[in-house]
Amino acid sequence: MEEQDSLAVIIGKNIMRLRRMSNMTQLELAEKINYSDKSVSKWEQGNGIPDVRILLQLADLFNVSVDDLVREHPEKRVMPKKARLLRRIVVMLLSAGLCWLVAVIAFVLMGIISPSLDGKWLAFVYAVPASAIVVLVFSCIWHYRWVRIAAITLLVWTLLTCVYLTALVCGVDPSVVPIALIYLVGVPLQVLALIFFVPWKRMRLFSSKK
Repeated sequence: MEEQDSLAVIIGKNIMRLRRMSNMTQLELAEKINYSDKSVSKWEQGNGIPDVRILLQLADLFNVSVDDLVREHPEKRVMPKKARLLRRIVVMLLSAGLCWLVAVIAFVLMGIISPSLDGKWLAFVYAVPASAIVVLVFSCIWHYRWVRIAAITLLVWTLLTCVYLTALVCGVDPSVVPIALIYLVGVPLQVLALIFFVPWKRMRLFSSKK
């Protein structure tokens, strides 16, 4: 009995540790595995052990092995939440900055190779959706839902703007070819982004599991 209680505490600590590393609340974790947040709280307190099916779900969700969930891990110093957030912001800004560095290099090279080339400035325009992609990737890794929505929104509309401006630079006459209609594509894409990523309260098909 004592061994089972000890195992429950170890699993609970591991679930809590991995959940916090993934920047998820107990409710968000419960929704992902189709369980109640009360059950997640009970597990983390060491008052119960998830069944094998749930352990497999958790291992897959956190990208670890089941063995990582049931074995005790040495306590590691946890970085304060504000410091962790600041570090992640710096990482995102530096990564996005690389896109602008590439844009500057491309602008300079085009100016050297072909000084008379029109549209060299488009290199900076394309740097915006490229930066949005970088932010989107990190927000998915760190589960920043609202940042993810903002990044997708920026990506959709700036990418359409890139296409529009590129068409103008290539000599497309908007009075002949209604290229502005391309922005209509952004409407359904924006709606889909809101549907998939806004944290609506999900309707549960099954009653909460204990």
